[in-house]
Amino acid sequence: MIKTTDELFDIHIKINEPDKEIMALTKKRWDSLSKPIDGFGDFEDVLCRIAGIKGTDMPDIEKKALMVFCADNGIIERGVSQTDFSVTAQVAAKLGQKVSTVNYLAKSAGVDVYPVDVGMATDEEIFGVANKKSAHGTGDFLTGPAMTEKQALNAIKAGMETVKELSEKGYEMLLMGEMGIGNTTTSTAVLCALTGYDPAEFTGRGAGLSDEGLNVKINVIKKGLAKYLDHINTETDIKRRAFEILRCLGGFDIAAMAGAFIEAANIRIPVITDGLVCTVAALVAECIAPGTKEYILASHRGREKGNESALKALNLKPLIDGNMALGEGTGAVMASALIDMINDYYKNGKTFAESDIEAYERFKK
Repeated sequence: MIKTTDELFDIHIKINEPDKEIMALTKKRWDSLSKPIDGFGDFEDVLCRIAGIKGTDMPDIEKKALMVFCADNGIIERGVSQTDFSVTAQVAAKLGQKVSTVNYLAKSAGVDVYPVDVGMATDEEIFGVANKKSAHGTGDFLTGPAMTEKQALNAIKAGMETVKELSEKGYEMLLMGEMGIGNTTTSTAVLCALTGYDPAEFTGRGAGLSDEGLNVKINVIKKGLAKYLDHINTETDIKRRAFEILRCLGGFDIAAMAGAFIEAANIRIPVITDGLVCTVAALVAECIAPGTKEYILASHRGREKGNESALKALNLKPLIDGNMALGEGTGAVMASALIDMINDYYKNGKTFAESDIEAYERFKK
């Protein structure tokens, strides 16, 4: 496990592309099944990617776990959210008790839920929630950097450790989720710093803001970018630049998810991402450890304005539209259920030969 930022920046060497031969073999089986060529569209491509990641044309993805990284963000003191720190702890407690929104979806989809405290403001040990806390919430990034280098690295390590632990328990596919009041502000700030996007265009309402509240949120992000971009832009190495953006403007949840994405790619486990906060963490992970994105599957388009653009930056296509803005990994769980359905058909559906139907022919485009 990494101990220094230098070790973190070197980890991309270990990340290999999914097996292209296995992907081609999987596509060949798709074409043999008794249906129109490419009839399941993007779902066929997703299963080919899963097969390539796992190195087999008959991938096992039955045992699935959702990681929900919980953290608080000091920037909420600036009026960017209609709720306060207490809500993060309340929802985390519901996650631990298995009665939060995503728990019900996960039960239906056969997904186990693992909430992790990586930086909530509370001192309370919450039942059912793993404690991997880096600090009691980040700092207000308009006052100073959100995290110290050590805190950011510890949060990244917490995400990596969580993936390693779940892998050792036999989980074959992982899902990403988060909970943290104010994290659409931190994630939008990180996205705009990474890409040069205008906060006025890409800032959304999060869990719900009035027009006045949205303007406050946009201006807070603009001030944060103005405060740190000169410093950040002196760093020419993309890995170190991404880390500094994360450290100055991000949150512990984003850092932990970035670490989780990197470790999953490193040990070849597919991960389904959720909405904006998760996707921004995936973009940070890809900057720090190139090749990580090849192991990520996009669940839904999301209502937050920046999510679709972050997905495009990663060259990921979401499986669901849905207009959702809930968090907790809900979109990832819903997408996993669809992938299970398609995997069952892929493995057990009748071939043309078995159906006594003349096979369709694939023509070159």
